[in-house]
Amino acid sequence: MNKNQSAALATEPVGKLLLKLSAPAIAAQIVNLLYNMVDRIYIGHIDKIGDLALTGVGVCFPLIMIISAFAALVGMGAAPRASIFMGKGDKATAEKILGNSFTLLLCVSAVLTVVFVFFAKPILLTFGASENTIGYAMEYMSIYSFGTVFVQMTLGLNAFISAQGFAKISMMTVLIGAVCNIILDPVFIFGLNMGVKGAAIATVISQFISMVWILKFLTGSKTELRIRKENLKLNPKIFLPCMALGLSPFIMQATESLISVCFNSSLLKYGGDIAVGSMTILTSVMTFSILPLQGLCQGSQPIISYNYGAKNAGRVKQGFKLTLVSCLVFSVTVWALVMLFPQNFIKLFNNNPELVDFASHALRIYMAVNCVFGAQIACQQTFIALGNAKCSLFLALLRKIILLIPLIYILPQFISNKTNAVFLAEPVADIIAVSCTVILFTVQFRKSMKELNS
Repeated sequence: MNKNQSAALATEPVGKLLLKLSAPAIAAQIVNLLYNMVDRIYIGHIDKIGDLALTGVGVCFPLIMIISAFAALVGMGAAPRASIFMGKGDKATAEKILGNSFTLLLCVSAVLTVVFVFFAKPILLTFGASENTIGYAMEYMSIYSFGTVFVQMTLGLNAFISAQGFAKISMMTVLIGAVCNIILDPVFIFGLNMGVKGAAIATVISQFISMVWILKFLTGSKTELRIRKENLKLNPKIFLPCMALGLSPFIMQATESLISVCFNSSLLKYGGDIAVGSMTILTSVMTFSILPLQGLCQGSQPIISYNYGAKNAGRVKQGFKLTLVSCLVFSVTVWALVMLFPQNFIKLFNNNPELVDFASHALRIYMAVNCVFGAQIACQQTFIALGNAKCSLFLALLRKIILLIPLIYILPQFISNKTNAVFLAEPVADIIAVSCTVILFTVQFRKSMKELNS
């Protein structure tokens, strides 16, 4: 963060600053969504095998989320702490956090690659792959796993670019990879007739290009925080507090894998491959409703974290209020579109009339209360921006582990249409979690502001 950017975070009107930082971050998240969805869209339209291939690749989604979750454990916990130290004027510690994060991401990548190379098949079968879909799942995952290091470095280190206020550079990281993937996918899938394998190859190449872009920036002259050799040696005093703060986003993403296992196993039992295939589409649409919200919070994080470190309570409050309102407006808009036109979302992935009809009905159930989810994201991400690891961790555990997973198995015992009951677990968990989140945040945020003013 150069001096001008530091001054902007401390003095520029919060609304203008939030727009400037959030717009590129939201664009990056939307592009990132296309990055993740484009494989499924192309695969779903492969002649004759599209529906089964789509289901097979969808079963890989939990493993992909685990890879992303570990990047969040490091990057999403470390970047806000780096911003707070920048706000305190302690650049040296902020750079130590960046260096330690770089090393941790390399170590985590090595471990995950080994695990997925040797144990992908039994894991995929556990995650809901059937005899009809395991072949497609293995084709995709056997190649994707070798790109683990590229994903880790791209997602983990890009957070440090955003944390410095370089929102446009952060957006370019995602844009470069997404554009490459969108171009390469049809070439490998259809042009070279490689099918599912081609989709995986295109994704790995795209992720590699994004990683190169990030490393070039964070070792160049434009960044304030640089990756320096002397900061690469791991120091528990530096990285452990970062990982503690990163536990919340880690759990939020990693539990997606566990939730996918629970959803897929239950849906395979009650509804067969068509229900599991529908779940692949539903999670994609849900991701569309969440990623832009995360982009908005990503833009607000440097504002809130920096001013919290600088003890400017007024700007912290204003930053949160604008973030909350913006998140709610977006979540209500997406919810209305899904409720009114569910078929349009489903047809992006597959035109099979039976699948479209089944998934459209399921989507309305699955996202029934998504209109209030903006409050959940805004509050939970603000806890992270303030460095409040305990509250952010509790909220991450509450919605998914404490509520959603048990409900997936409990509701079918009391509702005759057991497939619908499984989908209903999501909105029931959401409404309880959002209510608890708002109450906890109101209490803790007031407490934090009083401490800041004291």
